[in-house]
Amino acid sequence: MTDSVWSCVLPTTLIAAVTGLGAVGGEAAAADEPGPFRETYLADVCRELNKAWPSNRTVTIVCHGHSVPAGYFVTPRVDTFNAYPHLLHKALNERFPNAVINVIVTAIGGEDAESGAARFARDVLSHRPDVVTIDYALNDRRIGLDRARKAWAAMIAQAQAAGVKVILLTPTADMDIKFDDPNDPACQHAEQVRALAREYRVGLADSFAAYQQYVKNGGKVADLLSQFNHPNRQGHELVVRELLPWFPR
Repeated sequence: MTDSVWSCVLPTTLIAAVTGLGAVGGEAAAADEPGPFRETYLADVCRELNKAWPSNRTVTIVCHGHSVPAGYFVTPRVDTFNAYPHLLHKALNERFPNAVINVIVTAIGGEDAESGAARFARDVLSHRPDVVTIDYALNDRRIGLDRARKAWAAMIAQAQAAGVKVILLTPTADMDIKFDDPNDPACQHAEQVRALAREYRVGLADSFAAYQQYVKNGGKVADLLSQFNHPNRQGHELVVRELLPWFPR
């Protein structure tokens, strides 16, 4: 995939992951990253997850972002247990049955990356997480690419300075997104998030590509939404399919 923010081309391995053809779901979530990077990036974390009592410890994952990880479905209703942080927690518990896992949500509905960066040290790093996920691109359309990039870069740099692993998420969807239009702001922000993942050598869960492929396969974006801009359970499950391969058994 090109480094340009104008490209929305999907890697063929990701297509296989989303469609279930020839790959485990989400296996190619990191666009342009070789398989070994996905398999080793969280190796230290996965070693902790594989430990059993009395050798284990609590492994902490913080999900930072806007209303999607916060669990908003039809505003103002919050459906925590059908949102991807909880679904990821459940999937990890099944994958690592001896692990003590704490998934903390620091997301705020309506927030963009600038606001998220301003409170990152206080609200995220204070939990001493092992892994942080960052999900702001859907709302960052209102602040533009340059401001969003500075905010994402600041959060990534702070996390890396603290020895925390990071997984970036491309946006989910709303009813206005034109998935195949490279000029669509969501497409541009998705490409920027991918470029940041490459630049900083961090994880990438390509939610946007998963949604895009669902529509290419004949689905409707409305199938994945609970309202205009919030995923439903099915939409959140697609996000988990992109996150889970970063935690190999």
